[in-house]
Order: sequence, then structure tokens, then C-alpha cells
Amino acid sequence: MLNKRVEEALNSQLVIEANSSHYYLAIASWAETKGLNGTSEFFYEQSDEERMHMLRLVKFINERGGQAIIPQVDMPPKDFGTITNVFNEFLNHELLVSAKVNEVVGVCHEEKDFATMNFMQWYVSEQIEEEALVRSIIDKLNLIDGEKSGLYMFDRDLKTIKSPQITINNDI
Repeated sequence: MLNKRVEEALNSQLVIEANSSHYYLAIASWAETKGLNGTSEFFYEQSDEERMHMLRLVKFINERGGQAIIPQVDMPPKDFGTITNVFNEFLNHELLVSAKVNEVVGVCHEEKDFATMNFMQWYVSEQIEEEALVRSIIDKLNLIDGEKSGLYMFDRDLKTIKSPQITINNDI
């Protein structure tokens, strides 16, 4: 049976993952309307990945005797400015998610819920990968420095960047 404090922390993380999925879906839609098909595909994939993170939490909470609460999501922005702004915001968002994951791990440690802490290590590793990915993308954007043919090639090449495949079985 899940400790109530741990259950609340996990449900809070579930909200973060749901909002992340929605936020990345909004970016994908925006990018698609700007002709940035590679960026759009990338963020559609990111949105799906965040949804899988949420589902993984739902299943874990419920399987451990808690109750996953499916949240209402926040309304994301409609305009994202420039492609550089998009990826800087992406990094900021992933840093926020990492901080929230670390908070959940901290609660697990305080409550001596080592099974959940072990489960959350997957999220810790995932966030390390996400932060590294977005930093490498920003490095590439900085190289082209707003040059249009560079942006075209960047967007085209973004289609080849794939995030690790996520499964929702709770193999901890």
C-alpha cells in the first residue's frame, strides 16, 4: 500500500507529465502551421512520450494500492515566437520536470519507500537523457544563428532525432 504522502507526490508528478504532453502538443501544432515539419514531428513524438510517462505513473500508483487522479490540463500558449525560443523553453520546461522528479524521489527517501524510489529512478535517468538531448539541439541551433538555409536543414534533420522508446509496463 502506498504511503499517502508518496501517493500525493506521484499524483503531482502525474499532473506535470500530463501538462508536458499537452504543452508539447501545442508546440507541435504551432510548428506545423509554420512549415516546420521536422520540429512538428519531433514535438508530436515528445507529446506522446510525456503521455506514456503519465500512463506509467497511473499504472504504478494503482498497482501499489493508491489511486491515480487524472488531472485537468493547463491551457498551453498558442504562439511560441521563434524556433530558438521554442527550444530554450523546452530546456527550461525539462529542467522544471527534473526538479519535480527529484522532489518525488526526496519524498520517497524521507518516507523510506524504496520500491517507489527505485521506480522513480527510471524518471531520473529519463530526465538526464532529455536535458542532454535538448542541449545538443540548442547547440545546433546556435551554430546556424538564424540563417534560413541552416534553419531549413536543421528542421529537416530534426526528423532523424528520436527519443528512446517508452513502454508502460512497470519493469522496476
